[in-house]
Amino acid sequence: MKFNKISLYVAGVLSFAGASCTDSYLDKEVDLTLQPDMVFEDYDMTRGALAALYNYLPDAFAGYSDTQFRLNEDCMTDNCIDYWGVARYHSVMDDAYDSDSHWFASDLWNNYRGIRACNQFLKNARPGVIGNAEKKGDDNKLYDRWMAEARFMRAILHFEMMSYYGGIPIVGDETPGDLSTAIVLAPGGAIPERGSIGECLDWIISEMDAIKDALPFRYSNEDENWGRANGAACYALRARAALYKASPLNNTTNDKALWETAARYAEDFMAKNTAANTAGKPYMLHTTAGNDPNQNYYDVFTTNPVRSNEYILSRSVWNTLNLVHFNGPCGFSGNISNTGYANPTQNLVDAYETINGLPIDQDPTYDDQNPYKNRDPRLAQTIFHHGMLWGMGDEERPLDMNNDDTRVGIDYARGNGGTCTGYYLKKYVHNIRFDGTSGNQQVACPIFRYAEILLNAAEAYAEAGNAGKATGYVNQVRARVGMPALPASLSKDQLIERIHNERRIELCFEDHRWIDCRRWKLFDGQTKASEVNLPRYKQLYNLYGVAIREGSGTTFNYGLSEKYSTQTFNAPKNYRFPIPYSEVQRISNMKQNPGWER
Repeated sequence: MKFNKISLYVAGVLSFAGASCTDSYLDKEVDLTLQPDMVFEDYDMTRGALAALYNYLPDAFAGYSDTQFRLNEDCMTDNCIDYWGVARYHSVMDDAYDSDSHWFASDLWNNYRGIRACNQFLKNARPGVIGNAEKKGDDNKLYDRWMAEARFMRAILHFEMMSYYGGIPIVGDETPGDLSTAIVLAPGGAIPERGSIGECLDWIISEMDAIKDALPFRYSNEDENWGRANGAACYALRARAALYKASPLNNTTNDKALWETAARYAEDFMAKNTAANTAGKPYMLHTTAGNDPNQNYYDVFTTNPVRSNEYILSRSVWNTLNLVHFNGPCGFSGNISNTGYANPTQNLVDAYETINGLPIDQDPTYDDQNPYKNRDPRLAQTIFHHGMLWGMGDEERPLDMNNDDTRVGIDYARGNGGTCTGYYLKKYVHNIRFDGTSGNQQVACPIFRYAEILLNAAEAYAEAGNAGKATGYVNQVRARVGMPALPASLSKDQLIERIHNERRIELCFEDHRWIDCRRWKLFDGQTKASEVNLPRYKQLYNLYGVAIREGSGTTFNYGLSEKYSTQTFNAPKNYRFPIPYSEVQRISNMKQNPGWER
């Protein structure tokens, strides 16, 4: 991604964007006496300062570069289990962290470092240096555009924190809308009080309202500008923020007006997408050249994302084989050795409907001893299962997850890798040769993609009571993979449940599930014991897998996962991450989230 290439000189000078891991992120001594003049009187260094802000964007693939945190957040949900015994996800699943040791919460608090860097840019960038002339194309009113980019970055960093902590201190502008008053917290200075989650989400929405039309909805020159915040990303963040505000966790009175607003904001994205000058390329659902429903979904995540009309915003493009190594079936090794740490659960596998458009427990044609036949095509495009063909050329073979007492299949376990559920994660995994001739593959996890916009609209309309609009949007997502439309006869509650399920399988492994389960309050009213009579795809506490036995014939034996077979949820504690204990101690007005007090 050309825009994000920052010279070492610029990165070194911009020390105000850094902070020590051992001290409070908001309490670092920063020498600002020379840095603003050094950086913001120079065009190239100002551009580099803006580029540096993008290093803080959330990235669902970040864990794949860490030996202790290898995968993505679905591994702390009912969707997936991390096979790796020391993975940090297990402590989240077991509610074993406290506010002093919670690794994810402490890492997320790091966003204030990025927010501080955004405010440095907003406060110091100069129109006389950048230029703000009216021009044709992407560089029209460049100063206004760069300021809008930085403002978007500040907002999305706040939003990511809100999604996990609830209401947080907003570090915006002393005078709202006056960017020259952007708050750069001084060492030891007072931090604003935490706002309510509603107030915080309103601030995000107001920020997006201010900038959404100051940026090109889609850049005409994406060879240079792909990965930059654009108007579409602003509309998408606004729509997601409104959806979260309307959700049961944050909308305790079930105010229908909030759902109607969320629906309208999703509609605003689509109206702008249709009307905007997008260089003849509106955002849309990606399909293959032959529109093959058995390849369309997989192809979204394995073609070059820079050329995708579905990706609205992504952190960056990774050129790597890490996702092949850590996700692919462990029996494929050679010069490239898979470990297969990501093990999707039977809970998730069962969530995929039959090709008849019915949940598996409602379709009499479903056979649990031939479980992958006639299923939603996204199942085979997302999850590796026993018997599936994989590998290239003379390395192609059926996957073998058999675990008889007399024979262990080559893809069941090897060394420190394997599957504890009978499955591996296929989404994002390129099919390569393992003889050492395959190079790195391009992958990116979207922050926003067009399918989410459709599902946001469907959910909001369903909750607001407009079933016609809701089914129209969700059926677009289903049609891409050849799934039947949802029937018009569904009750409101049935429609909402089906849309929740659609979101689960369409957006799995994109860092949505942990938040969705909480904003929908799915844990309420259930326990490990009470849910066991429900279909597996409706269970949250108990995590399932399949044991394959090949004797006189192949049998599929369903039961609890061999490892990490349950998760713990304590309300209200586990609805949110804790504020790091060091910050609660340091900041006199910082209130801890319920259940995390010490």
